[in-house]
Amino acid sequence: MRIVLMGQAAFGAKTLEALLERGEEVVAVYSPPDGPGGQEDPLTTLAKEKNVPVRQPTSYKDPEVFADFQKFSPELLIMAFVTAIIPAPFLKFPKHGAICYHPSLLPRHRGASAINWAIIMGDVRTGLTIFWPDEGIDTGPILLQKEISINPDDTTGSLYFNHLFPMGIEAILESVDLIKKGKAPRIPQDESKATYEPPCDEKVAQIDWARPGREIYNLIRGCDPQPGAYSFWGGQKIKFYNAHFSPGKVEQPAGMVIDIKRATLAISTGDGILEVERVRVPNMGKIAVAEFVTKSAIKEGDRFTGKG
Repeated sequence: MRIVLMGQAAFGAKTLEALLERGEEVVAVYSPPDGPGGQEDPLTTLAKEKNVPVRQPTSYKDPEVFADFQKFSPELLIMAFVTAIIPAPFLKFPKHGAICYHPSLLPRHRGASAINWAIIMGDVRTGLTIFWPDEGIDTGPILLQKEISINPDDTTGSLYFNHLFPMGIEAILESVDLIKKGKAPRIPQDESKATYEPPCDEKVAQIDWARPGREIYNLIRGCDPQPGAYSFWGGQKIKFYNAHFSPGKVEQPAGMVIDIKRATLAISTGDGILEVERVRVPNMGKIAVAEFVTKSAIKEGDRFTGKG
């Protein structure tokens, strides 16, 4: 089966590697244009090493890009971490259509930041979906899904790299097998259960200390490693990472530093204690709390606020 792989980053590269190791016929790779200074995407680099033709269009709306795509005579398009909007002709032209990886249990958490929002919204389970993309945003029929638990201390980073990344590669290979056998289902998504969230960026990453401690903790976990949940201290934007939360009665107001330990910064949330192990500070980068305490004037009784 002639496969065109469209994707990027480590996930796209690992997908290509897995397909080639199994002897699949990958006839072309579509990856993002090179970055500043000619920096190649990992998928681009691997495809060149494996002598797989590479295309890096700046726009998929260009008729010449689609005409070139047709020349590869693909029987299946695999989309492995695609952020560009792909026009419908690319999805419909291959004999078996197109399949796409999405790191949530669709139709819940459609959108570009599915893993972040699953944690931010306090979900205890999530997973991945391989679906048949259409012209909507993550709206096509489902081919297969894999479900996992979200542990209390999971972050977006740990959930992706430890679980949803490797499981996603396996799910794509399983999907290819089902398509070859003519046994790949097309299960309509239940629109009554659909949710869509915006990108998890700086607009949603600011901590509101008036919220319950568990919600603050979930925001920090969901924004770790990117974009980093933040608050302000001494006019500086401080981002929090590697956090832990202990619920309970706390006398100090929310946002106040109540203890500076050797390895953590303990902050009141009003209904519990938030302990942070790492922070990102302007002009210092991401550093351990011990280093932050040494290099700054932060002390017990100081308070994080919503303003710089």
